[in-house]
Amino acid sequence: MYNRDCGTTTGHKGIFTRLKSYLDRSRLGELLVIKGLITPQQLRGALTEQKETGIPLGQIFMKHAMISQRQLVMILSRQITVRVFAAIMFCTLSLVNFGSKKARADVVRDIPAIVTVATAETGPQLTKVTSYPALFGSAEKQSSNLGAFTKWTGMFAKFERTANAPTSDKMMREWKQNLSAFQGLELRDMAKKVNDLMNSKKYISDNKNYGQSDYWATPVEFFTRGGDCEDYAIAKYAALRALGVPEERLRIAIIHDKIKNIPHAVLVVYTDQGAYILDNQVDEMKNARDVSRYRPIFSINRHAWWLHTAPKSSTVLASVD
Repeated sequence: MYNRDCGTTTGHKGIFTRLKSYLDRSRLGELLVIKGLITPQQLRGALTEQKETGIPLGQIFMKHAMISQRQLVMILSRQITVRVFAAIMFCTLSLVNFGSKKARADVVRDIPAIVTVATAETGPQLTKVTSYPALFGSAEKQSSNLGAFTKWTGMFAKFERTANAPTSDKMMREWKQNLSAFQGLELRDMAKKVNDLMNSKKYISDNKNYGQSDYWATPVEFFTRGGDCEDYAIAKYAALRALGVPEERLRIAIIHDKIKNIPHAVLVVYTDQGAYILDNQVDEMKNARDVSRYRPIFSINRHAWWLHTAPKSSTVLASVD
């Protein structure tokens, strides 16, 4: 059951808000006017009728014989193409490092270096991943340059400060105690327990929580104040790293929700049975191959980030040595 929205807020800062503006461009009526298929006056009249009746705009155009069904299908196909292209181009341009210092994994503090629950005996016994499933059928291109992802890398520095602060002692003890119950489980079962635990926390938008349109909270902040979609994903990532799950098995994924037409964030866990999606909008953890509502834009962990592009024709399970 879908129960929590990622929440895009007003304002001009933050990747989620700016990406939303790109995805909102080239609406159906605007494309029809640009193509010369309807006049601006016809568009205004159709929008008025839509507001009064709730009938989809495309149906109104066909009802009054402004366009044919074939023309509507062609325009809608173009609309989807434009939105996908805008999302990919925005992420590519905004995430390229224009001369900033490269952020390497060895200078980004690891979660187990900050707080750990697992030992060599209690951590999951996993083999090394050598290839990955195609996330939602996409192709992906990897880069180890994290220099542009300051919200992500900055979260680790904030987490180290807040986790070690005296005011966080009680909360960190409770967190470790909760996670210790999941030690020794198979990765898929461990991920399910973590997903259930974090999804029980309070949802609150960044704008209400921090007065910002896009704030990437540490697990300490999330446990104390609640959070939005990327905060759930980060908390799940941190919990699984603390439980000994290797970095290569985890990614935060920024995706486009095709149903709600908004950007969203989830955690991807790569198991030997495939990629599983830990989503604050869905109570049940699901295999990525069974999820059709999302289109991946980019994914990231402490080692690298991946740009996701046009779907492949087939997918494969994660290969392990």
